[in-house]
Amino acid sequence: MKVYINLPVDDLARTRAFFTALGFSFNETFSNETALGMEINEHCSAMLLTKAKFAPFTPRPIADAGKTTEVLTALQLESREAVDAMVAAALANGGTEMRAREDHGFMYEHAFADPDGHIWEPFWMDVDAFEKTKEDAA
Repeated sequence: MKVYINLPVDDLARTRAFFTALGFSFNETFSNETALGMEINEHCSAMLLTKAKFAPFTPRPIADAGKTTEVLTALQLESREAVDAMVAAALANGGTEMRAREDHGFMYEHAFADPDGHIWEPFWMDVDAFEKTKEDAA
């Protein structure tokens, strides 16, 4: 199964520059003047659509992601350092910190909003340490 996250954006050029700075690439087959097909990994992509392109897909009003939260997109990364690097790149390229970093021992996370206000939550987790925490609590 593949997952496609569809998000409305105001400015495709700004969106492409922002996510390129974070290390993401784009599938040009699914990109044009109204859409960017951003590859997250081999099983997950984000379709970043102009609001005009996004609107016909829903009978509801498009949320203003700068004022409301419509989704939290969590991205599991390979290390704490990768989390810090992604957030630093986001903040240096027009993103906004949404929450201070949190260190739970077995999990490390930090959240930012992209220039359109969509919240992204990169995190790292030591699954073995998480399992041990669950066992200790039982």
